[in-house]
Amino acid sequence: MKVTPPMFLMPSLSMTARALCRTALVLACWGAVGWAHASLPIQHWTQPSGARVFLVESHAIPMVDVQIDIDAGSRRDPAAQAGLASVMAGQMANGTRAEPQGQGPYPKALDENQIGEAWADLGASFGGSAGGDRMSFGLRSLSYPDLLDKAVALAARQMAHPAFPEAMWLRDRERISASIRESLTKPGTVVQQRFAQAVYGVHPYGFRATPESLSRIGVQDFKNLHAQALRACRATVSVVGALTRAQADALVQRLLAQWPRESGCPSLPPVPEVAPLAAAQNLKLPFDSAQAHVLIGQPGYKRTDPDFFALLVGNHILGGGGFVSRLTEQVREKRGLSYSVYSGFAPGLHAGAFTVGLQTRPDQATQAVAVAQEVVQGFVREGPTQAELQAAKSNLVGGFALRIDSNRKLLDNVANIAWNRLPLDYLSNWTRQIERVSAADIQRAMARVLQPERMVTVVVGAAP
Repeated sequence: MKVTPPMFLMPSLSMTARALCRTALVLACWGAVGWAHASLPIQHWTQPSGARVFLVESHAIPMVDVQIDIDAGSRRDPAAQAGLASVMAGQMANGTRAEPQGQGPYPKALDENQIGEAWADLGASFGGSAGGDRMSFGLRSLSYPDLLDKAVALAARQMAHPAFPEAMWLRDRERISASIRESLTKPGTVVQQRFAQAVYGVHPYGFRATPESLSRIGVQDFKNLHAQALRACRATVSVVGALTRAQADALVQRLLAQWPRESGCPSLPPVPEVAPLAAAQNLKLPFDSAQAHVLIGQPGYKRTDPDFFALLVGNHILGGGGFVSRLTEQVREKRGLSYSVYSGFAPGLHAGAFTVGLQTRPDQATQAVAVAQEVVQGFVREGPTQAELQAAKSNLVGGFALRIDSNRKLLDNVANIAWNRLPLDYLSNWTRQIERVSAADIQRAMARVLQPERMVTVVVGAAP
């Protein structure tokens, strides 16, 4: 993991870089409001290596944000080594091997503290992570050439030549395992794990890292995954910031220059789809807690579902709209059974879970579950009212500017478009798509995707 020493331990830290960072942050806050009304043309091209590049030029502030995504998320973890992708991405910050040609601004091997100091000197940041579908690497730097060139060189080194020092992994494995054990003393973690197991079954979306699965992961597993996963032909790169197309193309080439290349792109093995639930499940797990934690749900839909916008608006009305949702009205406002209640979909390359979640007093858990289930059943059966539909549309359209009011948020949206192969005008047409949704569209889509009679219900902390 990246370690940044205290300021007084970094005599080499560039005062200029620090000053530039502070100035850029002020400019970012001042300039963010401009995104609300700016046009959002996304440029796209494919490099000779096969890497797909997506760019939004933003010259208001001297900042560049880059995200690199590859198909190496936890859905590809071996069942016995759950957590492999995530911990490998984190271990890439623990040291780099020496530059093979001995060139560039960082030719020598670097340990984790030297990497942290190098990033601090640049006033930049870089890191890796893995979700269910993809492994991602993110770079943020000022766009001044002397800083950006060094940031790109260091990021390229970290991705292409991680050292994976065994001592660091053994240290981190103990820390992560201890954190997992501690989390399992909390009802919120227990209910999430049992819910994922019940909804996803044997699908990798339901895998969770455990001390046992981490104990089966060694440094050689990191090296094998790294060699197999990082291929330029599989990279999807999203860039937002003060760069022209030519500059962005050169930046991406430098970032991926040391990744393995080959003619063609070897296919990855397919991952099975999430199986639908055959019958309802009701799990009540005793737990010594002041509140009962409740999750209700089932597999939902994939991100490519043609009814995405109808389901988005529908869920906003059902339980995704906070205090104006139907679940909040019935569970909290009318009956006082929970301070908050929500619903949500998590679409991915496979059908992510639909979830209704709440906390309540243990002696009220049965009633709260019954009310929440009744609300979901009624919504699936009848759909929204016109008043609910209009209020949801106004809320979503009115809040659209907040989805793209910074470089970071805009990068998230561009990466979503790139990864899911959505139309390049997706953001420009987003509000128009919301406005087109009808009550009938929502009722039809919800009835197709959700089966309330076959949902999983997990209650942790229920009264005996």
